[in-house]
Amino acid sequence: MPVEMRMWRIDGLDPKPLTAAALPTENELHQFLRKDPSLLGTALLVIGSEVITPFGKRLDLLAIDADGNLHVLELKRDRTPREVVAQVLDYGSWVSTLSRDDVIDIAEKYLGQPFEASFEETFGFAPPDELNGELQLTVVASALDASSERIVTYLRGFGVPINAVFFTYIEDDDRRYLARSWLAAFDERSASNIAKSTSKRATWNGLDWYVSFGGDRSWDDARRLGFVSAGGGKFYTQTIRGLPEDARVWVNIPQTGYVGVGTVTGPAVRFNDARITVDGVPMPLAAESLAGSYTHQGSEADDDAEWVVPVEWIRTVPQKDAYWEKGLFANQNSACKLRQEFTLDRLAQHFDVHSDGE
Repeated sequence: MPVEMRMWRIDGLDPKPLTAAALPTENELHQFLRKDPSLLGTALLVIGSEVITPFGKRLDLLAIDADGNLHVLELKRDRTPREVVAQVLDYGSWVSTLSRDDVIDIAEKYLGQPFEASFEETFGFAPPDELNGELQLTVVASALDASSERIVTYLRGFGVPINAVFFTYIEDDDRRYLARSWLAAFDERSASNIAKSTSKRATWNGLDWYVSFGGDRSWDDARRLGFVSAGGGKFYTQTIRGLPEDARVWVNIPQTGYVGVGTVTGPAVRFNDARITVDGVPMPLAAESLAGSYTHQGSEADDDAEWVVPVEWIRTVPQKDAYWEKGLFANQNSACKLRQEFTLDRLAQHFDVHSDGE
């Protein structure tokens, strides 16, 4: 049976039923969602409205969530349940094929600014490497009938990532409220993953790596003596130790910005075994006068030690001149492959480094 929304105002012990008012038009509901998609109950960034598809139809709203998954939002309008469900499935079959570049292109045409900047403004961090890994289809209506409920429920049973939501206007004297009801709860999982779309991950150029350099370490030390380092636990050591020789590393100080780019010249070694060259003479790094701290409790174990990677710097700046703008890539790992084209393009321009090498 269809979902029904009823509300009462409590005045003492006398509940007063509130009356449902007519939703002005579903076009207005479209505008509400376009301006504030959080009405659906989850954080979303709308990246397209009336998106023209290759087969000449217009998708009502296309949005993306914090995990980089796309959401197709299709209003029921005056169509029959079969028509609107068939339409949203048709749109879903197309959206599932969109590459990362396709998604960004659609978004930037609609948003009028870099996709990465809009994503960070909405969610507080840069977008993930993978976009459009999963898909959610949503039928939006001002009322939900029994036929729509049966069709959507049936499809969900076969693993189709589809849901339905309806909005009701409620009147209370001179006040009006917008109430929302979902057909299926958000934590209700479909029976299978057959509708999961193909992974859309940014390609890696085989050269560039991201390095996070922070904590009690000193960027002045690293810049002067030619190294990056990390340690104090397996989470930090396992990625810094994976940096290959000849990798190009872009160094970010968390909560500050990017401060340098250089080339890895050798394998990672424990801090106590690390050597740097001073006036042409190899010297133990630990014997240098260092501003930072590079020792950790329990560092007898490799996972807890500080690991140092030698770097020949291409360009560096003092920490006070660190570069940052909305949308730039940042990650908690000490090191990882840097795939995001937006970040690579901006860093190459800022540090005057060619995208394919020095």
